[in-house]
Amino acid sequence: MNYKFQTFLLIIICWASQGSFAQFKIREPNAIPLHGEWLFALDPAEMGVKGKWFMDKVAQSNRLDKVTVPHCFSSDPRFAHYTGTAWYRKTFAWKPVSGKRVILHFDAAYYKTHVWLNNEKVGEHEGGYTPFSFDVTDLLKDGDNLLAVSVNNDTWKPGTVPGAKDNGNINDPFMGWLNYGGLIRPVYLTIKPEVYVENLKIEALPDLTKGTATLKTKIKIRNASKSAVSPKISYNVIFNGKTVPVNIKGKSESIPAGQTGSVGSEGIFTAAQVKLWDLDEPNLYQLKVAVGEDSVSSNFGIRKVEVKNAQLLLNGKSIRVGGGNRVVDYPGLGSVEPDWLIEKDFKLMKEAGMEFQRLTHYTPSEYFYDLADKHGMLIITEAGNWQLTPSQMDNDSIRKKFRSQFTEMAERDWNHPSVIAYSVGNEYQSTTPAGQSWTKDMIAFARQTDPTRLYTFATMLLNTLPKKPEDEASQYVDFVSTNTYGNHAKVLDHIHTLYPEKPVFVSEWGVRADAKDEAFQAQHISDLIVEFRKRPYVIGTSWWTYNDYQSRHHGTNANGYRPWGIVGSDRSFRSAYSIHQKEYSPVTIEKVGFKTGGQGQHLLTVRLTARADFPSRTLKGYKLKTNGATVNIPEIHPGESKEIDIPVAGFDKQLHMTIQKPTGFTTIETDIELK
Repeated sequence: MNYKFQTFLLIIICWASQGSFAQFKIREPNAIPLHGEWLFALDPAEMGVKGKWFMDKVAQSNRLDKVTVPHCFSSDPRFAHYTGTAWYRKTFAWKPVSGKRVILHFDAAYYKTHVWLNNEKVGEHEGGYTPFSFDVTDLLKDGDNLLAVSVNNDTWKPGTVPGAKDNGNINDPFMGWLNYGGLIRPVYLTIKPEVYVENLKIEALPDLTKGTATLKTKIKIRNASKSAVSPKISYNVIFNGKTVPVNIKGKSESIPAGQTGSVGSEGIFTAAQVKLWDLDEPNLYQLKVAVGEDSVSSNFGIRKVEVKNAQLLLNGKSIRVGGGNRVVDYPGLGSVEPDWLIEKDFKLMKEAGMEFQRLTHYTPSEYFYDLADKHGMLIITEAGNWQLTPSQMDNDSIRKKFRSQFTEMAERDWNHPSVIAYSVGNEYQSTTPAGQSWTKDMIAFARQTDPTRLYTFATMLLNTLPKKPEDEASQYVDFVSTNTYGNHAKVLDHIHTLYPEKPVFVSEWGVRADAKDEAFQAQHISDLIVEFRKRPYVIGTSWWTYNDYQSRHHGTNANGYRPWGIVGSDRSFRSAYSIHQKEYSPVTIEKVGFKTGGQGQHLLTVRLTARADFPSRTLKGYKLKTNGATVNIPEIHPGESKEIDIPVAGFDKQLHMTIQKPTGFTTIETDIELK
């Protein structure tokens, strides 16, 4: 790379790191962001292509609005009710460099996207929540370049995934959430050598008996040069800033000119090198791979997830954890997810005891998964079959679109240790032949893409109590996910009778805050957790929903929101939040006694108990914090209790106590009277 280009690149990166658009994580270390100001126009009459709105010379270009990308046009009050095509245009300076490839990336755009660069069509993409990219090397020019993008958010007609149903029923054109349109996630360029890495897949599986672990990698390499290559590949594993000497061996492969190939490798961690990843000790490694002149890196964790005897095992230990569904929705932002919002939601969910969940019916920003890896969270990620009808599930075009979106989702997320399972859909008619076939076929396809995860889908039809296990498509899953909103005990017991070897995950449950009032919503949590705790085969419960969200679906309130959340749309707490935190904490606090001492010193004794039922895990590295002291809690196994003495000042009438997880997040807090 020449000096002028390096200087130009540095200026762009420094410029892009300032202002509001720096609030969005780009995982590519040398990315050139195309955030910031773009020109924008609606196209309700679909005249943009005919009128060549992608050209550098467009009549009446002064009639374009200015917006800031990432951008959700549905959250702009002027365009809030618009469904259709919108256009974005951005001019940026460029200095070509020889012997390099330039890749244009979209982390997501909802829903159908067409791209032009310097008056020429680059390509198109369908799917609203997964990343896509194009090699634009040959279309770039010295000087100013014009990038034009049309985005259509009309998923209220049958044929999209997710999208409207085709059965003619009232209100079925509407999904359960809003079809927020626009360039909703970062847009950026990367510069690559002619032989470069397109994707890196890492699998790190421990041998729980020996304490060792096997590391397998698969590198997808693009050869854009004019001759075949066998690139030299080197690997470097890092943990806590230090290199881990793992001998990784791969077979050299020749990749023809203009083709894409893959190279696999394998290495062994010794027992001394293995630090397992789990919820409270989310140990992360980094793998750096150099392929010729290119290099990539990715975090990964060593952990084993399996299903056995109706239990979910993490590193060989049974785990039962609470969770919640998060709809990507925030006032004034729509489906745009700046870093501060992701961080806020992650913290509030983690501290509410929401640590195992299917987040929602589509793929959120990858930054949420980065936080889940770093701080401990288990996630089922789902591609967009939301209530597809039998005729749609039998449709070859729909199936092709789903497979494409699933592949993009998996290839983005398969190195995240927090992602333990994939879902192939939500609330489709799983007792029909089409639903049975969809489940069997899509799980089989998905396992070819990523055989390292568990597979499920969210069923609503086991609530109607089919008589035989083969009557419903949950026969094909690793664990049953059920959306259940009533008669929970009877439904759960029947599911267990049908599938006695499969764990049960309650993927949706809950009541709206306006079902009666907020107190009723909070009490519902306390009432139902009793039933969940009685049933050891229930491995998790994911409240619908963590947050309120906008919708056009029937049953939505006049203000446009559905108040299912334990927090409001602005993340203000409801009564249910503290109740969920209390009931889903793995530890309880109980006052044992209070002793009055001399010289104004007193002693409070509390009993800490690790829940034996749900949620349940060994407490290791937890801390108890009061107004003036921090106490390290000794290791407590499920069902065990430990008493702790806490010195307090004589004038205190009440002591606020917080227990923190090893990751620093609160698991429970309470006030104890000192008398």
